[in-house]
Amino acid sequence: MPRTNKMLSVILLSYFSSSRLDSVSKEILDYMDNENIPVELIIMDDGSKDDSPEIARKLAKKNPRIKAYQLSRNYTTNYSKFAGLSVCEGGCAVFVPDDLQRPLDLVVKMYRLWEQGHQLIVDYRSSRDDGMINDFFSNMYYSIMNAFSDVTFPPGGADGFLADREVIDIINTKIHPINTSIMVEALRLGFDPVFIPHPRPKTDGKSRWTFKKKWRLATDTFFTSSSFPIKLISYLGLMSFVFSLIMIPIVAYAKFFLDDKLFGFSIPGWTSTIIIITFFSGLILFCMGILAEYIWRIFEEVKGRPGFIIRKNPEEE
Repeated sequence: MPRTNKMLSVILLSYFSSSRLDSVSKEILDYMDNENIPVELIIMDDGSKDDSPEIARKLAKKNPRIKAYQLSRNYTTNYSKFAGLSVCEGGCAVFVPDDLQRPLDLVVKMYRLWEQGHQLIVDYRSSRDDGMINDFFSNMYYSIMNAFSDVTFPPGGADGFLADREVIDIINTKIHPINTSIMVEALRLGFDPVFIPHPRPKTDGKSRWTFKKKWRLATDTFFTSSSFPIKLISYLGLMSFVFSLIMIPIVAYAKFFLDDKLFGFSIPGWTSTIIIITFFSGLILFCMGILAEYIWRIFEEVKGRPGFIIRKNPEEE
């Protein structure tokens, strides 16, 4: 079925971007014009405290293809993406960081695949150089996700995609954007995603993606997409029960026939009692912690609070 809406919505993820917004916006529009791609540029500011929102609004005044929005506070990049999809009008949309770590030639390649009929195109890093420690934990994270969640990430992981209008509408109307990851939600929808590799370009300056933000996204992503922790509790309970059934006759035999010795070690009553109590207390607290993670997310969900709030443009008041 031919697509009538050919416009590409480029969602520019802005955070303390005052020094680069002007040049990056011009570069994006010029590049898409040279490729004959109709485009709208949505600048989504993630609660910056500098003059980035003002610069974005000035750019939007000068060029009708630019739209400027600002979140009420810093919700993190993940929720900026949800917000961008909620206001875009293109037949497809893609996320572009303000440092262009998703190169524009890659965006064009993704758009051409969309023109061919694909509805979800996911780019993933074929190489990365974030330092030995960061690379190790990133690779470990995606390995855990692929092993224990119901989504499959490409090698090296992915944090963005180009989505067709049908996918965008489903995310906007069916997904509650709270304590979840837009990447996970997109992959769970299906739509036969196409994966394309690209080398991650190096950028200057210190990353604003802090450990706290990474940890929050990692836990939200894992508990949202995996039922393994809940199943783990059942497995641990079963193993503990089996372990107890095995140990009871062994300890009883040692008590009555081996002078309170087990494998050559003395096991007075208080020692075995303390060991058993400590083991099961730790097991119970661990299981309660897993349950608490899910219960907390249910609690946040039933409140019905929005995952993000877009501030009203001062000029519209």
